[in-house]
Amino acid sequence: MHGRGTAHPIRLAGGLTALALAAALLVTAPTAGAQAASPPGPAAVAAASVAPAASAEPCDPFTAPSLDASVPTARDVIGIDLGDRDVTTQESDAYLGAVADASPKVTQGVLATSVQGRPLRYAVVGQEKWVTPAGLERIGRDLGRLRDPKTPEAQASQTIRSMPSILWVAGNVHGGEESGTDAALRVLYELAARTDCAADEILDDAIVVVLPTQNPDGREADTRRNAYGFDMNRDWFARTQPETDGKVEMLRKLPPQLFIDAHEMGRATYFFPPNADPVYHDIGETPLDWIYNLYGPAMQEAFGRFSIPYFNGDVYDLFYMGYGDSVPATGFNAAGMTFEKSSGDPASQRVQEQYVAIWATLSAAGAKDDDLLTQWRAEHVKAYEQGVAGELEPNQLYWEGAPITNPVPDITVKHYFLRTDDPAKTEEVQRVVRRLQRMDVDVFRLVRPLTVPDYTPYGRPAASTTLPAGTYWIPMAQGQKHWVQAMLNEDTYVPFPYFYDVTAWSSPLLENIAGGRSGADLKPQAAPLALQAEPVTAVAGAAPRLGVWQISATSTGSIESAGWLRWWLDNRAGLKHTDLTAAQIAAGALADIDVLVVPNGSDSTASNALGAAGRAALDQWVRDGGRLITLRDSSRLATRLGLTSASYTSPTSDIPGSLIRVEVDPASPLSAGVGDTAWAMYEYEFVWSAAAGATPVRYPAAGDPDWFISGFAEGEEQLHGTSAVVDERVGDGRVVLFGFDPNYRAFTGGTARMLLNAITGPDPSASVQVGAAAPRSTAAVSASDRMVISVRPGAADRVQALLAARGASADVVRSPGVVSFRVDLGGRTADEHPWAQEVALDAAKLGPQVVAIRLP
Repeated sequence: MHGRGTAHPIRLAGGLTALALAAALLVTAPTAGAQAASPPGPAAVAAASVAPAASAEPCDPFTAPSLDASVPTARDVIGIDLGDRDVTTQESDAYLGAVADASPKVTQGVLATSVQGRPLRYAVVGQEKWVTPAGLERIGRDLGRLRDPKTPEAQASQTIRSMPSILWVAGNVHGGEESGTDAALRVLYELAARTDCAADEILDDAIVVVLPTQNPDGREADTRRNAYGFDMNRDWFARTQPETDGKVEMLRKLPPQLFIDAHEMGRATYFFPPNADPVYHDIGETPLDWIYNLYGPAMQEAFGRFSIPYFNGDVYDLFYMGYGDSVPATGFNAAGMTFEKSSGDPASQRVQEQYVAIWATLSAAGAKDDDLLTQWRAEHVKAYEQGVAGELEPNQLYWEGAPITNPVPDITVKHYFLRTDDPAKTEEVQRVVRRLQRMDVDVFRLVRPLTVPDYTPYGRPAASTTLPAGTYWIPMAQGQKHWVQAMLNEDTYVPFPYFYDVTAWSSPLLENIAGGRSGADLKPQAAPLALQAEPVTAVAGAAPRLGVWQISATSTGSIESAGWLRWWLDNRAGLKHTDLTAAQIAAGALADIDVLVVPNGSDSTASNALGAAGRAALDQWVRDGGRLITLRDSSRLATRLGLTSASYTSPTSDIPGSLIRVEVDPASPLSAGVGDTAWAMYEYEFVWSAAAGATPVRYPAAGDPDWFISGFAEGEEQLHGTSAVVDERVGDGRVVLFGFDPNYRAFTGGTARMLLNAITGPDPSASVQVGAAAPRSTAAVSASDRMVISVRPGAADRVQALLAARGASADVVRSPGVVSFRVDLGGRTADEHPWAQEVALDAAKLGPQVVAIRLP
């Protein structure tokens, strides 16, 4: 364990630190005329039938291999070589099946079915004795024993000697990022067909699970997201989508020591770890050591050998628990790694470079023999020992030179508790517990009351408390300690202000359930809790005729918010709905609708799409008795139409996706089943103000003991006492404006309950009546879909110059001591954008002048 608040530079090849080599490892393209070695392409591999030349280094995987001709090539099955073009999902499935049918070293299966009904096919390649159904079942069972710290060490050592490590290769979690699929298929072929020592070195002590595509619907549609509109590299801990859920269940059956997640990006180069900071504090040192000291150097060597441009250590962090690297690392103690290849290069180049990265990594794992399992087992034991002591891992920096500004506090956490004494929260508690159990966390139920001398409820001070029988107890003393802390934390303790994604995701806060922690030595009388079923949402009252209007088909924010809403309506609330367009609204379609929900989207885009006829139709429908519910930015449409007395202004704070406690008026119908407080996911939203009678949900005032933020916040005082939700009567109708998205990524169940109440609940008995308000607009600046760079005034000119050099369009928001640039990325994510990541990296070099950098 290292000192709190200090940089911990992991050592790379040659004994130099990551901090010292940060610049040196940014490899550039070969100079003109340079002669670089090149690994054999797919066609050369397919044609090879002889062993490597005698002058080649032993087990060099990048020389022409000897091959078993009985294993078909891609050309044999689908008529092309891998890399000629991106294969289709059907071609990927066909080729995987053909290799599995031909080779006794390969078995295949389906781990999930996509939203549109496509199978997610995987292959397992290894020694024949291991890849039989019985062999894989035994391996999974033995790995479970290794994960259990209570397994005797002698038994664990014996198990390790007789079983393989598990190496996962996955591609195409974003549908439009295709080359990971094709490269994974090439790796599968070579593992099955190669008869040389390069393949043997991997398969002597490992099996490789190959999942070519994690998002077949997105691949077929050439979209980043799945059919519902979810970014499935943000869905890992919540597991709302069937593709993610089936994948994580398969990971539980064959828990990895290595997980490769092959992506593409807009930037013109290649990224592989080491990662950028921040790194989530409670990830074990073993997987980080593998990433930084084993796999990172192996890829650096391979890419250097072939003069392939690459970069390490910027942009892609290992923090939020929704990624294909952070969840394997935290939940499975695996080396979870994201690979990113430029999407603008030809298919042959993309596939080739992905192949080099994957094979170099697998080769490095193979060279470790059974050390991987020995160290993996030891990490679970160490996690248990930390849990016994109540010790949290500190914040550490693995790449950046900036100081840690927010260290993990020096607290002892030995136990978490979830209260079960509020019947209204039964569904939410059950969902949290089921998610824990389905990541192999032990959960217990108190059979007798327990007095806890230092019980610390979420966002409240500690006090002696007697917890009733029936309370759920989650001890930290278990092999899954890191995952327990990641899911049940009160705060994520972001070490410094750089954000690739949201900064808070505590499960009890997301579901708005009561719970807390203790660092005391306790001996609860408790019984193991059986696996909980997936809870069912109870909908009170008659279901209305419900319409959903997605404002934009191209904006990231609009696509995702609408997708989250449709999934929640279909799969959790069980409410039928009709999708409407602006043209249909203008043509009178609202006559058949009782409630219209408008997900996040630009109000100006909405107003323009409606036209004069649509704006008039929507206004009249509300005044005649319709119920309009708007989410996040779309709420501004109500001000354009004069349907609200509320006003809004631009956020001057930097809150990039944090959970803020809000106060709920118990007299409002929105509060049913919610309680007096909830937690809103706030992400650079507009700041709303309305009359007290029109504000059923508000942010606490300054000095209010309810005020608490989980995650990063700077300038948060702007929100004190402002409106989080506005609820007003308009003629005979009603308008409910959510200033945030209450169904964020479909995992904010606590505030989604408010949304359900807004859709199905009664009108307020008394509320503010909006008169004939004049339509109006405000020059407030939205940060939705935008990169945010906030700096001290002295650095503003330098940021302006960085943006001007790229011809970037940015709105500027000024507040005391801060200048914030809201950079228009054209509705794209930073992954998809060609230069957003580079600008963010350059801005980060301003050091203490940086207030916050956020990439959408």
